[in-house]
Amino acid sequence: MKEIPRNTKQNGRLDGSIYLRGNIYWIKYYKGGKPYRESTRSGDYDTAQLELSKRITEVKQGKTPNIQLNRVTFDDLSKDFLSDYRINEKKSLRHAEIRVTNLKKFFGGMRVIDIDTSKIRQYIEGRLNDGVVKGTINRELAALKRMLNLGAQCSPPKVDRVPHIPMLKEGNPRKGFFEHGDFIAVRDALPSYLKPMVTFAYKTGWRKEEILGLKWSEVDLDRGTVGLNTGETKNGKGRLVYLDTELKDIFVDLWQARKQSGKLTEYAFMNAAGTDRITAFCCPWETACRNTGVPGKLFHDLRRTAVRNMVRAGIPERVAMMISGHKTRSIFDRYNIVSEGDLELAASRQEAYLNSVPGTKTGTITEIRKRAQSAK
Repeated sequence: MKEIPRNTKQNGRLDGSIYLRGNIYWIKYYKGGKPYRESTRSGDYDTAQLELSKRITEVKQGKTPNIQLNRVTFDDLSKDFLSDYRINEKKSLRHAEIRVTNLKKFFGGMRVIDIDTSKIRQYIEGRLNDGVVKGTINRELAALKRMLNLGAQCSPPKVDRVPHIPMLKEGNPRKGFFEHGDFIAVRDALPSYLKPMVTFAYKTGWRKEEILGLKWSEVDLDRGTVGLNTGETKNGKGRLVYLDTELKDIFVDLWQARKQSGKLTEYAFMNAAGTDRITAFCCPWETACRNTGVPGKLFHDLRRTAVRNMVRAGIPERVAMMISGHKTRSIFDRYNIVSEGDLELAASRQEAYLNSVPGTKTGTITEIRKRAQSAK
């Protein structure tokens, strides 16, 4: 291996050199008298000289060379990403794992220094061609950005720069919700073991995972409350909900059934056999919706409906957010859906108000026209 030295010197020593290993040029440079060697992954001498000049400039700027950056792959970052989810006990770990799996199909094994905006655009185009919705792609891109940011925060860093990640413009958020009659019909068509759970969802707007994971230790029948401790919710904040008469009766019935069964089960909402908590119920849900004339409804539509019903009932929005567990106003506003019925009701209420103001009703165009017709 013959080294090709540069002409400049640093403290009486050559500041760097270039040499061949097989057909690939390597560079050697120094910091504090310590030599650093790095492959340029290129057989072009000019490229090697450019890389050497870049490293020497970085050294003069006081930066510590980190040749490990060339060895970091997407797989390394994805492991750190999922580890971060586990360490912080994030509730959406399962979703994170799914996103990593999808990203790995394209970026798996790829060096991080090779992940740039053009590669990300290729990934986006491929996902779109596969028929994946834009919202799903954006969640995957957000996961990729989080991986890169975590890598950049490491000591020493695993990522030296985070490329621009273009996000897709999503369509309008889903506006599915239940009118009260539709909900009653669907609930009545469900198996008996699911009825208490969907009623609780309809009235509180809690997330499905929070409801299915609700434990008796979090239910206070004497006070008539249900609460989740800090760290048990998606947004990490605790929550306390007071039960209305129907929900109190539901939990009393569930408690009595638990006592009669002799099984000291941990969870409040149990499966049909009464042996464990409810896990999957897609089939009975879809069947009930289809048979009652509202096919395509999602369980998550109950969350939207609860938010809208609370606002309609005059509950202050801040209180409604505390009940449903919405952390930010922007997301709450997406769920606080205004229907045509709401708009019609607004017009009626405004008319009633204006008519109550003295002198307003007699001055309307309608009244003026009536008086004109009577005078003829």
